[in-house]
Amino acid sequence: METTEGHLLGGRVRYAQPRAGFRSGIEPVLLAAFVPARPGEAVLEGGAGAGAALLCLAARVPGLRGLGIERDPALAALARANAAANAQPGLVFQQGDIGHLGHHAGGAFDHAFANPPYHPAGGSASPDPGREDAKRAAPGTLAGWTEALARCLRPRGTLTLILPAGGAPEVLAAMAAAGVGGGVLLPLWPKPGRAAKLLLLRGTKGGKAPFRVLAGLVLHREEGGFTTEAESLLRDGAALTSD
Repeated sequence: METTEGHLLGGRVRYAQPRAGFRSGIEPVLLAAFVPARPGEAVLEGGAGAGAALLCLAARVPGLRGLGIERDPALAALARANAAANAQPGLVFQQGDIGHLGHHAGGAFDHAFANPPYHPAGGSASPDPGREDAKRAAPGTLAGWTEALARCLRPRGTLTLILPAGGAPEVLAAMAAAGVGGGVLLPLWPKPGRAAKLLLLRGTKGGKAPFRVLAGLVLHREEGGFTTEAESLLRDGAALTSD
């Protein structure tokens, strides 16, 4: 696999990714910012790719024990190399299928999170098989990932996903079926006054708190460039709180 060398979080994280095919955007960085992990906890990422989200989370929260599951063996190997390059021995990346994960990791994690495939099947396929696999979702994919990750959580553990606005009903229903409640939804507004295309959604295993919709985050200024709030997450490694 031919790769490019780059950085995340304003240079705090060294990050190599494939030159062609699926490449990371801002989604894994925002996802990591919304995971309420604390030092020393165990975290799980489904569909880890080259490790962007776990690396960003570990850069913000020291002493994490993290497991990333990635179906593509070449990407899993690249994620391991990225962990080594960032001196993160607590992060482990394994090749595997997220659908089988909950059967052998039940109750082991304080937090689970993912940027799952969510583009609907059909339409023009990507010429790169890896990119196509990473983005396409068969019917029920979001629910399946939600249920698999929820099985891996200890009681009061959190499940966090980044997904399109239209996927929220499917995921919320799957969370409820898996005993994950206390939902918190954070819209990601592209610009002021624009409809949110993406959102962050988090729930707690066994949670009973009322569902909440937060004020959300505006990503870009009208005149272009990231907002100050977005910059604090993408460059400075700040956390997205639900206060």
